[in-house]
Amino acid sequence: MRAIEIYSYGALASISQSSIPKNKKIAHQSLRFNRTKIRAVGTVPEKSSERAETPQEYEEPCVKFQFVSSVLLPDGTPDVQLRKACGGKKLRDIMLDANVELYGPYARPLLNCGGGGTCATCLVEVVEGKELLNSRTDKENENLKRHPKNWRLACQARVGKPDSRGMMIIQQLPEWKAHEWNYRELPPIEEEEEESSSVSSSSA
Repeated sequence: MRAIEIYSYGALASISQSSIPKNKKIAHQSLRFNRTKIRAVGTVPEKSSERAETPQEYEEPCVKFQFVSSVLLPDGTPDVQLRKACGGKKLRDIMLDANVELYGPYARPLLNCGGGGTCATCLVEVVEGKELLNSRTDKENENLKRHPKNWRLACQARVGKPDSRGMMIIQQLPEWKAHEWNYRELPPIEEEEEESSSVSSSSA
C-alpha cells in the first residue's frame, strides 16, 4: 500500500488600485489561500500468485477385460465379469488368477493338459482386442483348423507387454454358448467395479 501526499502553501494575492482602470472602482481585495494538506491514499494490487498445477494421478499400465459367460442371467442379459491385469501374461493365467471360468466341464486336472497347448480345452472367443494378442502359434494352427479365426487357446495367447493398455472382450467357453448377444450393448466399465475386481499385480 502506498500513500501520496500533496502540500499547498498559503499565498497572498493583492490587486493594487494603480493597476485598475480609472473609470472602474474595485475595492482592494486580498485573496488569501489557507495552508491545506491533501492526502490521497491508494492501493497497489499485489501480483496474483501463480496457481499450483494439480498433478494428474498416474495410472499404471493395464489391460481391461470384459469376460462374458456362456450362460445368460435369469433376465436374459449377458453375465459379464470386469477385470484388469498387467500385460505380458498368458490369457490362461490372467483368467485363472481372476477366478474366471475357463475350462468348464474340463476343469479337473486329468481332463486338461495344464497349459501345454495339446488338449484344446481352454478355448476362448476374442470378440474385441485381438490386436493385443500374439499371432496364433503352431499348436493353435494345428488344433483350431476347423474353428473361426478369432478363437484362441488361452494357454497360447499372450496379452501384450507389461506397458500395454487397451480393452478386450472375451467370450468364455464359446463351444458351449447357446445364445447370441450384441457386445456393443454391454454395460460400461466403471472404475469402482474395476478396482474391486482387479487382478492382483503380484499374481504371476
